[in-house]
Amino acid sequence: MHIAVSGNIGSGKTTLVKKLASHYNWQAEFESVEENPYLEDFYENMQKWSFHLQVYFLHSRFNQNRRIQESSRSTIQDRTIYEDAHIFAANLFETQLISNRDYSNYLELYRSMEKYINPPDLLVYLKADIPKLVDQIEKRGRQYEKTIQISYLKSLNDHYKKWISAYRQGKLLVIDVNEMDFVENREHFSEIVSKIDREIFGLFT
Repeated sequence: MHIAVSGNIGSGKTTLVKKLASHYNWQAEFESVEENPYLEDFYENMQKWSFHLQVYFLHSRFNQNRRIQESSRSTIQDRTIYEDAHIFAANLFETQLISNRDYSNYLELYRSMEKYINPPDLLVYLKADIPKLVDQIEKRGRQYEKTIQISYLKSLNDHYKKWISAYRQGKLLVIDVNEMDFVENREHFSEIVSKIDREIFGLFT
């Protein structure tokens, strides 16, 4: 079983992946954030480092997918390779933060990789509005995220809405987390688990 948790920056993906991995006793694959050598530079100068950042994430996510497919254990993944291409790289291109040449190169690389990966059995999308995202980002206090612009988050949310509405690779579960606190409120976390159980195990488990 392969579950992937998707969502914008600050939506709570990583926290939920940790809690779900513990609950189901499954292995977790996390987004390579702290290890990413380009992330801080990217937020300082998006236009200069956008291509480098996206190629790093693409390569990291491809390796994740290969590990998941080769593993005998069920896995919960923090963000998908599809988001790298359809959300983040696409947004950088549309806002002219990545050149036509680099974007074309990136897409060719993505399409080559896409042929060798399987989509998750269930995609869980955490839907969060801008105030929720900003609150979550402020709470975790990462220094390099202090330069994130509201317009950037909004543009990413617009891309997520478009991508989710057209997602056909497998099962999809959309969870509105705007009024949720699944860290402090056990009922909220139990509600999410119940919804996932119904999708992957059936109604009468």
